[in-house]
Amino acid sequence: MVEEGNIGASNKAVEEDNGPKGLYYCFWGPIYWFRMLAMETHWSFVFAVVSTYGISQGLGGALARVGTEYYMKDVQKVQPSESQVYTGITSIPWIVKPIWGLLTDVIPIRGYRRRPYFILSGLLGLVSMLVISLHGKLHLVFALMALTAGSAGVAIADVTVDACVAQNSNKNPSLAADMQSLCSLMSAIGALIGFSISGVFVHLIGPKGVFGLLTIPAALVFSVGIVLLEPHDANFAYKEVSEKFLDAGKAMWRTLKCPEVWRPCLYMYLSFALSLNINEGLFYWYTDSKEGPLFSQFGIPDSVFVVIGEAVTQMIGRLKWMPLLVLSAKLCPSGIEGTFFALLMSIDNFGLLSSSWGGGLLLHTLNVTRTKFGNLWLAILIRNIFRLSPLGVLFLIPRGDPNSSILPTEMLGSEDETVAEESSNVELVSLVNSVDGR
Repeated sequence: MVEEGNIGASNKAVEEDNGPKGLYYCFWGPIYWFRMLAMETHWSFVFAVVSTYGISQGLGGALARVGTEYYMKDVQKVQPSESQVYTGITSIPWIVKPIWGLLTDVIPIRGYRRRPYFILSGLLGLVSMLVISLHGKLHLVFALMALTAGSAGVAIADVTVDACVAQNSNKNPSLAADMQSLCSLMSAIGALIGFSISGVFVHLIGPKGVFGLLTIPAALVFSVGIVLLEPHDANFAYKEVSEKFLDAGKAMWRTLKCPEVWRPCLYMYLSFALSLNINEGLFYWYTDSKEGPLFSQFGIPDSVFVVIGEAVTQMIGRLKWMPLLVLSAKLCPSGIEGTFFALLMSIDNFGLLSSSWGGGLLLHTLNVTRTKFGNLWLAILIRNIFRLSPLGVLFLIPRGDPNSSILPTEMLGSEDETVAEESSNVELVSLVNSVDGR
């Protein structure tokens, strides 16, 4: 492993020396970087990252979010409180991400651990998006089922490509940072492009047409399952699957019962659940031609005012999220780090689901509808008050040296045990990377 890492590092250094210099690097540098990654890991891996992170999650996620908002408002004609609840339902596949991770790591299909799950993910996206886009007037229940199936397809592909990243990081340790940078870069570029063009496409072809376009990212994910280079394991012992699932479940339950673990977990859930989400009510208000904001005397363009407000909100959310990530990492016991971290992320996602449903209930209680926004100001005020409430439960966070461990000594394990189990758990560690999407 060390020799492979040194070889990868030396090859990378040689290629960097032979790469473009000066001003030309601004253009040729990214192309050269992609070429280096494709040579060191295999072009099919880079294609998987670009297709999953950049096109499926980034570009497709942005189009899906805007398209779903207009689909619920203009096609299904639901109230903002109902749309808030339905949005939470479609996010359920992201709450059960540890299940997808365990399936890809524990249960290979026809000797392959990754390729069949990419194919399954692509099929879910293709079928669900075609159903929504081609059906004249799809019943709300079936529309929700299709949207949830599409969300499940993206979540499965997300977990699977994360496992591929972890595997390649283990084989090429010197390229681990480059691979993570590739994932983040593709996601950011895809989302930027997606949100930039989503409004244009919704205006030109409508929300159902946007769902038709989303079959393209699903088809690319499907193609990843066909071309991905992966070793074949023909002698897998399927009889041990149930035992592995049982062992993992027992280890996680034993950890969760520890007060040093469940108390911070409760805080993380409350910190998200109490920050009520009323975005659908605001979206209906923003897009209402009569009762909408109708800004006039602000001195800056209305669109800039709204964009700046949303950007500040996103920045505050990221700042809030960073210490919770650090805390989550410290709560993971030795041997099941990846799986338990994914479980913690699922707890956070369940908090976001509770926030969405709580916000929908608040909008319904205050009678904020498609055309009535008189009490929207009160909903915003209540939301802001609730956002301060997690300060009252800070006592759930353990005190002590930030550099020290939170877990009891018996859960940490020895250094030798950690090294011995690292190779068997490295694929599950990849589940850390998909926090967003949400």
